[in-house]
Amino acid sequence: MQRIAIIDIGSNSARLVISHIYKSGAYNMVFNQKESLRLAQKTDSDGNLSREAFDGALRIMQSFAFMCKQYKADKIIAVATAAIRNAKNGSQLTNEVAEKTGIHLHIISGNAEAGLSFLGVINTLPMKDGILFDLGGGSTELVLFRGRKIVESVSIPLGAVNTTSIFNIRDTMPPNVYTDINFFISTRMEKYPWLKDSGLPLIGVGGTARTVAKMIQKSKNYPSSRVHNYIFSAQSFRSLFKKLRGTTLKERSEVPGLSLERADIILAGLSIINCLLELTGSKRIVTSGCGLREGLFYDYYSKTNRVPLIAEDILDSSTENALRLYSVNIEHNRKVAGLALAMFDSWHGLHRLGPRYRELLKTAALLHDIGISINYYSHARHSAYMILNAKIFGLTHAEQMLCAVIAGWHNGISKRYFKNHAYRPLLTEKDWDHAGKLALLLALAESLDYSESDTIQQIAASADPQRAVLEIRATGDPSIELHQLKSNQEWFEETFAIPLKIVVKLLE
Repeated sequence: MQRIAIIDIGSNSARLVISHIYKSGAYNMVFNQKESLRLAQKTDSDGNLSREAFDGALRIMQSFAFMCKQYKADKIIAVATAAIRNAKNGSQLTNEVAEKTGIHLHIISGNAEAGLSFLGVINTLPMKDGILFDLGGGSTELVLFRGRKIVESVSIPLGAVNTTSIFNIRDTMPPNVYTDINFFISTRMEKYPWLKDSGLPLIGVGGTARTVAKMIQKSKNYPSSRVHNYIFSAQSFRSLFKKLRGTTLKERSEVPGLSLERADIILAGLSIINCLLELTGSKRIVTSGCGLREGLFYDYYSKTNRVPLIAEDILDSSTENALRLYSVNIEHNRKVAGLALAMFDSWHGLHRLGPRYRELLKTAALLHDIGISINYYSHARHSAYMILNAKIFGLTHAEQMLCAVIAGWHNGISKRYFKNHAYRPLLTEKDWDHAGKLALLLALAESLDYSESDTIQQIAASADPQRAVLEIRATGDPSIELHQLKSNQEWFEETFAIPLKIVVKLLE
């Protein structure tokens, strides 16, 4: 097992993330520490970081170094971004950090920062084309990508912290100042013609983007607290900006979803996003909970584990990671998934669900038994909880909920379990009906390898208006599997309104 620590010293905050990479290739985060730093506000008129900035950064780095030692980190990757990059004495700070903590803090360029943020996004969001903006405290990185490849990128030295300081809008934003800020930001963005009228979705990275998503979620009573892959319209953003533009700091501190530590810099952050929306003509914003730190991790992971830097299919790769992390019998889960998909394909005339549901069934089937790692009894419910909360990428929030329901019902439909679930409103009544059909296919597939002995080698499924037929071809006695299959025949007839006939053929 490898223990990887990633440190990101930004203009507004500092973060330490420690992850484990296991022998199986699976990985997960085991520790996260965030500290407010505000380096962008601690630079003097000559462009030097103040002694206060040095002391604060050193104190935090000593704390991070201690935690890395506690977790026995094998590798520490530490980077500094805009505030230290732009400071005349930034290298002096990194030298002091190395001397007093033993950690080498690397100052990365704006383009490198943009590229790493892109890696964090492209490996966790199902986006082929878009404009990424990583809005930090002292800079905003912009990336145009098409076909999941970077086309253009730039780092603009405007962030939520330094723009707040320039225009002194920590408390309120007078109308005339709003006009000045808009002009100030727009004239700097207009230097990059590839931004203008692209019409592509904006992908927001960083604390400001996540905070905007949280405020909009609260205003709409959104049932999930997850912000990664939360999508909202440009109009929703403009309504929020209009509401907050005339508020005082005290009034903003009471806005649901807006933390007190960000209330004083949010107006500047919103102004930058607003200018970006106007320039690009984008109609929607996709929130990313992953960025620079995840990009640093994927960069390291791809080199040490010999996997592509950009995952070919993020749903497949993230599901595979969860499977390796939690499954007690990976081969059984893969066998069940294959059988479930075979029935899905053969019985399309019965369920009439599109190809996207095939992907959801595959995900649920691969992970349907991971709850055993908690407790075998009620493991279907444990699996549902784990699927709902796992880092599975490439799904909407509703789709992840649907996968959880499919897995949670693979021992039989239990509407009571999800009746009062907080995320229930994510699904429509039609979704619940679809989940029941897919759960049935999963239950049948589970039955076909119930003994986990690989006795049943092949299946052939067919149907006509009078009945469905499931022919199973076995290398040994499939009595255990047959018993389980027969217990699901009534469920099959209730769902599809025709009986299920089971035919057994023994293979020599």
